[in-house]
Amino acid sequence: MCKRLNEDFLISDPDYKSVIEDTVFPDLESRKEDHILYGKDHLPLFCSVFHADDPCGTVLVLHGFTENVYKYSELIFSLVRNHLNVIAYDQRGHGRSGRAPGLSHPCVTHVDRFDDYVDDLGIVCDMLLSGLPRPWTIFAHSMGGAVAALFLERRHDIFSAASLCAPMIAPATGGIPASVASVICRFFCYVGCGKKHPFFMKLYSGPEDFESSCATDPARFNWYDGIKASCPEFQNSVPSYRWTLESISVTRRVLAPGAPESINCPVQLSTADRDYSVMPYPQKQFIDRVANGKHVFVKDSRHEIFRSQNPVFFPWWHSVLSFLKEAES
Repeated sequence: MCKRLNEDFLISDPDYKSVIEDTVFPDLESRKEDHILYGKDHLPLFCSVFHADDPCGTVLVLHGFTENVYKYSELIFSLVRNHLNVIAYDQRGHGRSGRAPGLSHPCVTHVDRFDDYVDDLGIVCDMLLSGLPRPWTIFAHSMGGAVAALFLERRHDIFSAASLCAPMIAPATGGIPASVASVICRFFCYVGCGKKHPFFMKLYSGPEDFESSCATDPARFNWYDGIKASCPEFQNSVPSYRWTLESISVTRRVLAPGAPESINCPVQLSTADRDYSVMPYPQKQFIDRVANGKHVFVKDSRHEIFRSQNPVFFPWWHSVLSFLKEAES
């Protein structure tokens, strides 16, 4: 094995940018098959399928708020080199997928209904999973974790296992009670400002600050920060009032009576030690009610566990891989 990669094909070389450009991208490009699917309301969704050698299953990777498939290149590379096919797509309003008309600024991330994300996931599954090797599993981060949780509660016939990374069971609201934030957002939606961003949030204006980021590994942060700065389609930075209102409603729905209990596949939920983007306690409430749920607490990590420093990232990702591979049996 290349000494620049660890046993799970994660990047161990300090020259992260060089490895991802010289090794990871060429390999992924040779395996990739791009599709444009049409989600709810005929909005285009940019999807990619990555074909592994001798695949023993298929993983659907679902990104978080203001992210995209590109950001997950290292994880996708690790999955395919571990003989797992990967489906990944930019969720509506993100990356290379379509955006709602009438937004106040291209950096604003908007959704009319959170269920639109869930419906899109169903369409991607129905269109792309058929014909790919089972078992079918899902890895979902943050907002994607909330989408996956709602999907698992709705459809029990698709995934054999799910790994949720710091899922947005309840978003952090900056010290403002969720009920108060909801009233504020409802007011702005009522007066026709649903597609505008909260006045106190700053639009993307260039390279971001590592110290206040969701990552703890400078090399991983710097690589993607450079990509984001050069790609306008990746520069989502703030939510709309409607997106914020819809995200607050997720908690009630995911934790509804009988909802987590209805999930019939194994679920692994990873909670980050220092997470200021989502609230940890509702994650525990959710996973404790899943019949076959496993809770993993990741010390010395921020919200994006997959952009942690190697001593934290490597063992955590190894546990995720092992969990997904257990679905084979």
